[in-house]
Amino acid sequence: MTRTLVLMRHGKSGYPEGTPDHERPLADRGQREAGLAGAWIRESVGAVDAVLCSTATRTQQTLTATGIDAHVSFEESLYGASPEEIIEEVALTDDAVNTLLVVGHAPGIPFTALELAEADGSQAAIEIGRKFPTSAIAVLTFDGSWAEIGRGTGSLTHFHVPR
Repeated sequence: MTRTLVLMRHGKSGYPEGTPDHERPLADRGQREAGLAGAWIRESVGAVDAVLCSTATRTQQTLTATGIDAHVSFEESLYGASPEEIIEEVALTDDAVNTLLVVGHAPGIPFTALELAEADGSQAAIEIGRKFPTSAIAVLTFDGSWAEIGRGTGSLTHFHVPR
């Protein structure tokens, strides 16, 4: 069974004075681009079965703006997560889920894409290595169960920056 993993960085956030990092909201641009990202995901990837989302305000607002309608698990561990921590969360996904969206932060999200594809040398991997802007999306496919994902087990199929 082929699985699809969609890794998305949160939209552009605002920096209201006195607001802790975890509570920073999306900026207007972040709202708009997250909406474009959701449209791209629906058109290019198809239905999303489940979502893992950081508990940060900007990631939750990004997910809402995408319009993706799927079961959501808000995970504190995704806030500031390393690739290893993100992969551990993804590996816990039920195998009934074929397409999983993870909404998180840089550098964890881009480094996870590169680790899972083991920087495969594709144009998408090169672009991710250069820059993974806000609202950017990496799509990877895997054969087997979610529990089996790890370094180099994915194929990086798309990298998209909604603008």
